[in-house]
Amino acid sequence: MSLFDRVSHLNRTGFLLIVAVSILLTCASQSFAGMVTFGSGDNQFQMEFVTIGNPGNTADTTGAPNPAGGVGYVYGIGTYEVSEDMITKYNANFGVANALVITKDSRGPNKPATSVSWNEAARFVNWLNTSTGKYAAYKFATSFVNYGITPWTASETEDYDETNPFRSKRATFVLPSYNEWYKAAYYNPRDKTYYDYTNGSDTNPNDIASGENPNTAVYNQTYAQGPADVRQAGGPSPFGVIGLGGNVTEWEESTFDVSASNYNDSGTSARGVRGGDWTSAAISLSSSARYGFNFGPGAEYDSIGFRIVTLSPPAAVPEPSTMAIFGLGALGMAYRARRKAKA
Repeated sequence: MSLFDRVSHLNRTGFLLIVAVSILLTCASQSFAGMVTFGSGDNQFQMEFVTIGNPGNTADTTGAPNPAGGVGYVYGIGTYEVSEDMITKYNANFGVANALVITKDSRGPNKPATSVSWNEAARFVNWLNTSTGKYAAYKFATSFVNYGITPWTASETEDYDETNPFRSKRATFVLPSYNEWYKAAYYNPRDKTYYDYTNGSDTNPNDIASGENPNTAVYNQTYAQGPADVRQAGGPSPFGVIGLGGNVTEWEESTFDVSASNYNDSGTSARGVRGGDWTSAAISLSSSARYGFNFGPGAEYDSIGFRIVTLSPPAAVPEPSTMAIFGLGALGMAYRARRKAKA
């Protein structure tokens, strides 16, 4: 090889090294999912959504309710639980005396928003829709924040869905149905299998007070400990969702009774909750644990929070692991090319 060819080859190698390093640096700052911005100015916040794919997956028949988890469409679910900061910024849009102000606990801005009733969570969801030029999900007859909804009726053809009268067909942001929550928590898209726990295993995750390592969840703690920050609420589910098991129990959109004869047909019915909280035993995090007898839509509990589903998932960037693999591959090719040039 001539000197000119050697220099040209090494220049190409340098270019590949620069590209690979750039990719690795870029992936370090990239998120696992798409972002949506709400509010404006000082009251602006972003919500991150993980896309839940594999539409048309078979429902699970081993958990509660039975069956559960079958979803025929792609959707997104909040990577994290709704935080106190998000509720504070929502409230700032209305003023302290407004009837739509949501009450909550005050543990810290990055803590999950708790003591938020189902009705209040639904009000928050409606604002996510209407403040971004979309259609409200739930029909409220009054303007008071903790007064309940009425189901959509067949005469409201643009909104009514006979399979779920609670939720408008035109809505973009909603509370998770029992199927949407279950799939995001217990279904592994890689092997198309349901597992008992949100760590993608039939064995419960390790209990921690706070953190984000795989195979961990925030549970089995003292009441005084309180929930962890939403970004430190344990390791991810197989889809990459944080805190579905432990930290705080979460509201479902669905009524606790999900029998076909009366599914979501009464705005006053008790709602399903699941996932366990920071004080729970491991079994409460499992796919077989779902509660709802005493959880009416106006009730507030300091251990119950919620997260959001979007029916129009934002464009997601590649996962860091994927980008890192690509970057390392480019580095490897550059290294081999350089070794060859030296030969």
